[in-house]
Amino acid sequence: MASSLWVLLGSGIAGILLAAAKKLKKTIREDLGAFIEKLLLLPPPPPAPPKAPHPLTALSFAISDLLDVSGYVTGFGHPDWVRTHEPASSTCPVVSSLVEGGATCVGKTVVDELAFSISGETKHYESPTNPAAHDRIPGGSCSGAAVAVATNAVDFALGELSRFLFSLVRTVWFKIDLSFGNETWLIRWFARDPNTLRRVGLVLLHLPFATQRNPRQIILADDYFQLLKIPVDRITQVVIKSAEKLFGRQLLKHQNLENYFESNVPSLKEFARTKDIASAKVPTSRLLANVMQLLQRHEFLQNHEDWINTVKPAIDPVISSQLSENPVLTNEEVENLNAIRNQTRAAINSLLKIISEDYQNRASSLHSIASISGCCQVTVPLGHHEKCPVSVSSIARHGGDRFLLDTVQTMYASLQENSSVNADPKSSKKTISQEESAEIAKEKGNQAFKAKQWQKAIGLYSEAIKLSDSNGTYYSNRAAAYLEIGSFLQAEEDCTKAITLDKKNVKAYLRRGTAREMLSAYKEAMDDFKHALVLEPNNKRASLSAERLRKLFQSKRVHAEESQQKIVETDQYIEMTTTGPARTSSLMDDLLGLLRIRIKRGVNLAVRDINSSDPYVVVKMGKQVIYVVTIIEYSISISINIQINVYCVQKLKTRVVNKDVNPEWNEDLTLSVTDPSLTVLLTVYDHDIFSKDDKMGDAEFEIKPYIDALRMHLDGLPSGTIVTTVQPCRRNCLSEESKVTWIDGKLVQDLVLRLRHVECGEVEAQLQWIDLPGSKGL
Repeated sequence: MASSLWVLLGSGIAGILLAAAKKLKKTIREDLGAFIEKLLLLPPPPPAPPKAPHPLTALSFAISDLLDVSGYVTGFGHPDWVRTHEPASSTCPVVSSLVEGGATCVGKTVVDELAFSISGETKHYESPTNPAAHDRIPGGSCSGAAVAVATNAVDFALGELSRFLFSLVRTVWFKIDLSFGNETWLIRWFARDPNTLRRVGLVLLHLPFATQRNPRQIILADDYFQLLKIPVDRITQVVIKSAEKLFGRQLLKHQNLENYFESNVPSLKEFARTKDIASAKVPTSRLLANVMQLLQRHEFLQNHEDWINTVKPAIDPVISSQLSENPVLTNEEVENLNAIRNQTRAAINSLLKIISEDYQNRASSLHSIASISGCCQVTVPLGHHEKCPVSVSSIARHGGDRFLLDTVQTMYASLQENSSVNADPKSSKKTISQEESAEIAKEKGNQAFKAKQWQKAIGLYSEAIKLSDSNGTYYSNRAAAYLEIGSFLQAEEDCTKAITLDKKNVKAYLRRGTAREMLSAYKEAMDDFKHALVLEPNNKRASLSAERLRKLFQSKRVHAEESQQKIVETDQYIEMTTTGPARTSSLMDDLLGLLRIRIKRGVNLAVRDINSSDPYVVVKMGKQVIYVVTIIEYSISISINIQINVYCVQKLKTRVVNKDVNPEWNEDLTLSVTDPSLTVLLTVYDHDIFSKDDKMGDAEFEIKPYIDALRMHLDGLPSGTIVTTVQPCRRNCLSEESKVTWIDGKLVQDLVLRLRHVECGEVEAQLQWIDLPGSKGL
């Protein structure tokens, strides 16, 4: 009888539970499927006055079905997990701290299957409905928590995160990293406003009261904004306007995180090599996402593989394939992945301390930074684009939780104000003034300049000038780029314009001084450096430059008469035979030898006609009387016939190549060398029949490094041996490293020259040396 009674009681309880489940299912529909189970955890009674009430008094919250509550089975998003686990013996400390802080817990919310996916959908329970866009997935492994907040069912919600979550519903959320056993977990909480978000954060983080601080720098990750499939300005302008309004324009900085991570997370290169993707240019964001996913799978299997093998639960095929395709990681591989995680955290801390498959890939890339580095992150909604919710995330250094919560609370109202202004995509472009567009172009130019993309920077600064030609900074910045490519006249002109607009622009004076120094206008350059010193007496660059020019100017003055003598060009023909050297010994005594310059080809030369150009090259060398020797006939044993043209400046040119901006000359031009300190000037012209030939840029290079290598008198080296290299710099017009190489018993130097005073163009050349019998030699 007792046994029968027990069975009846069991049946009755089962019936009650079944009825409750049906009723709960109806409630879930009303809440858009957010809740999996309702419960009630009441806070302690409020303290008696005059003591302050609990910080979270009158707030309700929900928790994801990943957090333990005493007496309830934690579902982990799978009915087989519920079936094989006992009710929790204690409540999760995070939940307890919120309840003790005055909040009321009202239920558990739906999570993805085993909290492994990012779609927010589940086949075992009714998937939550996205309240912001009913025809779209809610997104995120803890989607139920986000939906509960978005539907006003609770004031805030906890979503425990063991990898990443990408919520698409309209909530403000925050995440920090906490330790639970051996697995990497993050705690994320959702709220509808930053004030509630901050109140909850202060309780969770056990932070005492402190004065709110403003940020010293706000960094915009430009390349990560490019991952969006909506107009980038739609988001960036909201952030820029809000930051400028609250903190000033000077705090804003643009950063390319791809390049930053590539330089500051060295273990990523080794990771790419081991995965056989080093040859392909894979973005660092994608690499970080791969690292995060590998760690996720490794830690998941480490904790739950035994349960999966024992219970054999019905797992979604997509999740099952992701788990099975992951090879077992060795201890060394895990250490390497953790090294990437630690280096990413250090890189982010350093940066901030200084002042479908496609959907899944982009979501992983966007969230991998905070997830891998363990830095705190806040996401704030910014309205809708094409009926879909849009948000922006902010990241602070590891441990900067209070600071980030304070900053978001400060910026929230301004962000919402600006997002409402830009809500209409048709009017979004109109809301951006020309001055703001110019500032955007300038910042992009700054990024290109830092990446040493000089021509791109010049184009962006020019765009800024077109939009706002009254800002001296744009001209000054473009002048800096012109200096880098050796366009000193343009740099001087831009600096003069910048100074006209802003008499106190120190950088413009410094850059104009540099340009004038390179143009040999030493007195004017000195005046510019002195003016910069008046504006900034402690400017070291101006002080050193002025002192250097003072010494140079003094030296020039001593030799003024000699340097101002005019050298008249003359032609002289001397025929040398076996009896001839005595007549020309005075000329040959100074001659070191012959320099043969092979003009190979031009690359991307400027267009000077309608669609093309007719280019040729002119080579000049010397500012004093030197000798150009052209060998007419040469025999070592019998005789030498040499024609010598005596010029103050040697001048040779190639043939004209018609209608080609990528011409191939492959012509040899031979110069005599008496002074290895002289430079060679190479100029490209466009040949015209009825008018003066147009200049297409010039380049200057030194021959001394090549002569120094020749004077080493090397012999017997393997062909292809690199003897020395010359690095590109502002003075030599090299566009890339120039190598002096031993080839087939001779030393040659290959040059790729960047043309100055023109919008584009390079010339490739090669230097060879000819020893001349009877000359002084090297």
